[in-house]
Amino acid sequence: MAEYEVVIGIEVHAELRTDTKLFCGCSAKFGARPNTQTCPVCLGMPGVLPVMNRRAFEHALGAALAFNCRIPRTTRCDRKNYYYPDLPKNYQISQLYANLGTDGYVELFLDGATKKVGILNVHIEEDAGKLLHPEAPGADFSLVDLNRAGVPLLEIVSAPDMRSVEEADVFMRTVRDILLYLGASDCKMEEGSLRFEASVSLRPRGTDKLGTRVEIKNLNSMKAVDKVVDHEIRRQEKLLQSGKAVMQETRLWDEESEMTSAMRSKEEASDYRYFPEPDLVPVVLDEEWVEDARKSLPELPHYRRRRFVTEYNLPEHDALVITRDKAMADYFEGVVSAGASPKAASNWMMGDVLRSLNERAMSFEGYTVAVPAANLKGLIDMVESGQLSSSAGSIVFDGMVDTGKPPDEVAREKNLRQISGEEELETVAREVIEKNPKPVEDFRKGKKGAVGFLVGQVMKETRGRANPKVVSEILRRLLSSE
Repeated sequence: MAEYEVVIGIEVHAELRTDTKLFCGCSAKFGARPNTQTCPVCLGMPGVLPVMNRRAFEHALGAALAFNCRIPRTTRCDRKNYYYPDLPKNYQISQLYANLGTDGYVELFLDGATKKVGILNVHIEEDAGKLLHPEAPGADFSLVDLNRAGVPLLEIVSAPDMRSVEEADVFMRTVRDILLYLGASDCKMEEGSLRFEASVSLRPRGTDKLGTRVEIKNLNSMKAVDKVVDHEIRRQEKLLQSGKAVMQETRLWDEESEMTSAMRSKEEASDYRYFPEPDLVPVVLDEEWVEDARKSLPELPHYRRRRFVTEYNLPEHDALVITRDKAMADYFEGVVSAGASPKAASNWMMGDVLRSLNERAMSFEGYTVAVPAANLKGLIDMVESGQLSSSAGSIVFDGMVDTGKPPDEVAREKNLRQISGEEELETVAREVIEKNPKPVEDFRKGKKGAVGFLVGQVMKETRGRANPKVVSEILRRLLSSE
């Protein structure tokens, strides 16, 4: 790739979190029986009129503000005309001429540096239905489920500002995290509520003119986008190096072969015959409405990450991981508010908490039910005060996750409380000294490391419950005085 520079743009399609569809009262809930959440409006019957879902519009406005967009005084919807079996009206209500947000940006944090990626526009539209293609041998038909038709959809269109697979990946994750913080979308890719389209082109390195753009549609995972972009870079580079032209087209991704294939020549806006939607009035956004929406925005992940670094003195990596998930960031601050030191709370979050979530495939919300912030703070106190060793602390933590019990109760049931009483430990230490004359002799000859073996023997005798620091002090005192 020394000869060429890759240019990447991404369109994000996120279903907005609403109870009902964009222009009618039908449920937008996922998973209902096919074609049971429809009505004359979302089926495109003659004579029906759409009515804008205010909650969906407010979600979209909040997203446009979060992506630093310019908000116009007036925004309106347009008709995008095309025929497809899962589009009942044969047109889609979308936006082109007066988008809800334009000229924005999002900041990416990658390898210790920050990069701005432009957001060309943020707009609202209705989703299409879903085609189901039976895989039974000899099946020569497709089925259509129109439950999704009319579900409110947010589209976020990036500028062609990304230059690597890694930047594209961070862009997608950053956008998803912002949408989750806003509560605008649940971003469940397995349910199709977050989808991507990638545009990839190559140009000679050192030039400003963009190369021929190829768009890959209907990508429902970040991993798929990463693979698609990598494949397209290699495919286009091979074409250019052999003197062939890259065709401007839309391509599809085949997950099994991990290759793209031509779908159709790339459409332009004129191909869709856009015109202003005659059944919906323009929306006038006065300054008070916009400012109220701006003030209602939560602290977004990139601002929260910076604050965690400055206020809590966390490493950049720790702050980045913890603030990716709003529930996790809230929980961390709950542990700190309960009295734990920020670094101790971060260490447990980055260690045992993430380990436990991965091992159990547990959601963070489910974890917080089992281990409230105050209980993790209590466990941290027990370890830091010497009541539990670090290894016993991990065992107690797992017991807390599995049972929902507080740390002191789990430690008592598992008999894991650390023995720190000098009288009890001195008795065990004297027995160990008596049974192990060789390391005792080595220690008295100047081999100070020999005490480590003796500490291990005391730990063995107490089944790991002895406080190793106290044991070491007792052994050194006994060995030096005899």
